Amino acid sequence: MGSKRASLLQCLCILMIIYSFDLSALAANDGRNKLQNYIVFVRPATDINISVPENAEKWHNSLLSTVFKNSSASRLIYSYNTVVNGFAARLTEEEVQELLKHPWCVRAILANNRYKLTTTQTPEFLKLRGRGGLWRRTKNMGEGMIIGIIDTGIWPDHPSFSGRGMPNPPAKWKGHCDFKTKFCNNKLIGAKSFLRAGAEEKKHISPFDTGSHGTHTASTTAGAFVKNTSFLGNVMGLASGMAPRAHIAIYRVCTEEGCEEPDILRAIEEAVKDGCDVLSISVGGASKPFYYDAISIGGFTASLMGVFVSTSAGNEGPLPFTLSNDAPWLLTVAASTISRRFASMVKLGNGIQLDGESKYQPNSWVPKMFPLVYLGKVSDVKSGQCLNGTLDRKQVNGKIVICDRGGSTRLEKGLDVRNAGGVGMILVNSKKDGYDTIPDKHVLPASNINYFDGEKLKKYIRSTKDPVATLAFKGVLLDNTRSPSIADFSSRGPSQQNAFILKPDITGPGVNILAAVPPMKVEGEIVHFALMSGTSMACPHLSGIAALIKKAHPTWSPAAIKSAIMTTAYWQSLDRKPITNENNLQSNAYDMGAGHVDPSKALDPGLVYDIHIKEYVRYLCGLGYSDGNIESITHPLPPVKCAKTKAIPQEQLNYPSISLPLSTGNAVIYRTVTNVGDEKDSYKAKIKVPIGVSATVIPDTLNFTRLYEKKTFKIVFKWVGGNKANSFGDLRWISKRHVVRSPIVLQLAAQTLA
Repeated sequence: MGSKRASLLQCLCILMIIYSFDLSALAANDGRNKLQNYIVFVRPATDINISVPENAEKWHNSLLSTVFKNSSASRLIYSYNTVVNGFAARLTEEEVQELLKHPWCVRAILANNRYKLTTTQTPEFLKLRGRGGLWRRTKNMGEGMIIGIIDTGIWPDHPSFSGRGMPNPPAKWKGHCDFKTKFCNNKLIGAKSFLRAGAEEKKHISPFDTGSHGTHTASTTAGAFVKNTSFLGNVMGLASGMAPRAHIAIYRVCTEEGCEEPDILRAIEEAVKDGCDVLSISVGGASKPFYYDAISIGGFTASLMGVFVSTSAGNEGPLPFTLSNDAPWLLTVAASTISRRFASMVKLGNGIQLDGESKYQPNSWVPKMFPLVYLGKVSDVKSGQCLNGTLDRKQVNGKIVICDRGGSTRLEKGLDVRNAGGVGMILVNSKKDGYDTIPDKHVLPASNINYFDGEKLKKYIRSTKDPVATLAFKGVLLDNTRSPSIADFSSRGPSQQNAFILKPDITGPGVNILAAVPPMKVEGEIVHFALMSGTSMACPHLSGIAALIKKAHPTWSPAAIKSAIMTTAYWQSLDRKPITNENNLQSNAYDMGAGHVDPSKALDPGLVYDIHIKEYVRYLCGLGYSDGNIESITHPLPPVKCAKTKAIPQEQLNYPSISLPLSTGNAVIYRTVTNVGDEKDSYKAKIKVPIGVSATVIPDTLNFTRLYEKKTFKIVFKWVGGNKANSFGDLRWISKRHVVRSPIVLQLAAQTLA
């Protein structure tokens, strides 16, 4: 009986194993037959003019029909004829393999990387507005420039997008507006929506911003002047974008869920064909090779056609290797603070005063001393974080409660304190949050203080039998002399794709930025402007500034404009000390790139590091990319043959910053500068490198006799001993009127992902 039972069990086990194998095979087969979004790159047609969109779409459908016979039209998402030669379609893995057998098919990439949105006082902070500001001094507010915003759409009926006093768009404008006539004007000249890649069938969705991200970024870039703005009872003054007289074109590619690659690529293509001068793209995704990345692919051709592309670095900081948008032809923007704060001071019973922030500024608050309580010292971590259900009314009623950040949202903590009978809250940063405080609209009197002041607060409460404190609300102040400082969320380098191209490139205002939003009700008040933070907010600042530079220098290439922005950046905060990070430690080039943008100096940089588009091809060959992979990026340039091209290592690209490996002990770097300053001028080199490294600039003097004259120099680096860690320095070319600075990063040891 036992042997029969054993035999039966063995048979059942064998059947289960066979069944599980069948299920695995079915699952694998299902995966291969699942429809997904692909971008397919094809070889140029010899007998069809694909510059005509109808011809391109008809041709791409005919190519698909060779595989799908009767269903090709329903599979096609977009036909591209400008930034790439190819199309986006919904395909299965098996169908892609069939496509690749055809000689017209170069390659196909799976386009399933969903990009994320990387989510006023800044004209004064950037010295654009005012008696000596750039706008008045140069009479340049971006007139005639067209800025394309690739984002979540726009709320067109907002005063920031008024066409009052705006001239007609330039004759080169070829776009159109999907809104009704009353919404589009000489400010908002174009609005299109591309959201076809997110579903099998999706009706046309208008470019209306259903959130607020696109409206905020558009007004930051080029919003019109709006007087007497306010936010939750706080007077904020005159609001405007960086290029308030530039035209705006909107390309909606994102919903609150994210942004699909085929949609982004189509928007870039439309913007280039429409005649945009600058593209502002405040979205980011996981780092990947450039031939797999829609923004890198589209951005290359945009740059080839003279369009400047500004992108956000990402909000994955402060860890290293977290950058998005790190191709060298893109401007990659980090985020930093501005001097404005919503002051909420903590006064302790021992006389110590701690600066904090809160948007809630109650007029009825009486600044008398209240008992102070921190349950984290006598209870568990959850009580210290003021989580729901952890606060005992007997312990907190009538007191100001100290709450640690973490475990719940900042606003939820205040609500739990209020519900337990607390009269106020002091919200203390974690060590990770460091010095970066956030002015929230709390439900009770509150102050968010930094981690280090939080340690002082807790020391006081431990040393005092009956600790007391009060809050004092000071309104909106412009006294944060530690600004700019790098935001903790701002993504850091090095780049995963090209470690020897320094990224990010630059930092700009990205914390608590006031800009337009669709009308929304907040705490019973209808607001039309709101504060938002992110590299999404930093990117449009640089987009607007790039438009000002392009207006002043219409013949400059995107690479020259980028160089002007980078080499004139500053690296000190308002207190004349080095720019710091969230822990009040000195920031380095992986945090902020060349430093903080200085628009006035960027208009007159003296020298620029220009890059011919063919030099990018040599650089891509140096990365080891295949000819086909490079061709998918560099269309419409002729097909690439790396075997016949003199490849260059990435550190030799004529970039405005210098990053190089020095692990072997010696290196020579070459750069070429172009004179765009005074016709006759002389520059002397001054180089700073860390102890243990020697550097010689040859020649160390550059004499120019005419505009646009080029000079080549080299730097010989030698490691003579010392700490093998990343080391930082800079090269400055100094003349009577100009300082042209390039940050230097020396990688003395192999890089490893964190």
